[in-house]
Amino acid sequence: MKLKGKNIKISLFFNILIFLMMIFACIVMFFDIKFMHGYESILESSKLGMLRFFTVQSNIFMGVIALLFAIKEIKLLKGDIKEISTLMYVLKMIATTSVALTFFVVFSYLGPIAKGGIGVLLMNANLFFHLFIPIFSMITFAAFERNTKIKFKYTLFGILPSLLYEVYYLINILVHMENNKVSATYDWYYFVQNGVNTSLIVAPMMLLITYVISCALWAINQKSK
Repeated sequence: MKLKGKNIKISLFFNILIFLMMIFACIVMFFDIKFMHGYESILESSKLGMLRFFTVQSNIFMGVIALLFAIKEIKLLKGDIKEISTLMYVLKMIATTSVALTFFVVFSYLGPIAKGGIGVLLMNANLFFHLFIPIFSMITFAAFERNTKIKFKYTLFGILPSLLYEVYYLINILVHMENNKVSATYDWYYFVQNGVNTSLIVAPMMLLITYVISCALWAINQKSK
């Protein structure tokens, strides 16, 4: 199914906005720029160290896919192509699922346990990574990028970024484990602070949550007008 003209323009606007916000947030975090004060921010790191966070990885992925999608939409509006490929829609769903996972983990898990509350997770670059980009991404995909070619079976691909990150995260934990404990320096999401065995519960639970998010985004996308 082709996107309606109005929806294409709205989606194009949001996709460009998402890409620009991603670039801005990356610059802010990379150079450790502080434009918000009042709390000691957490889950931030300057230079290439910022890439260890799933938040940053997923938002960069989202920004890149949003840019590629925007380019396709411009070609569609100009008449250079007849439709956007199913692959691009699936990639958009995967990227949106990834930043949505970041959003829900921050607000349902990290926010309540963080010293200082949710506010410390919504400062400087993380204001965009944890809030603005995920919200705009979910709204854009769910409401303005409807495509019936996205089959339900493709929802399984939504867990791929999370799965790959879990492998990296668990390896990082095992390498830095001492007496069945891992310093919060290396367990920056506090997933195994009660013991490494906790990963046997956390890992599959996170994949399940990711898949539920992927299915929910797919369902809303298919039902939206």
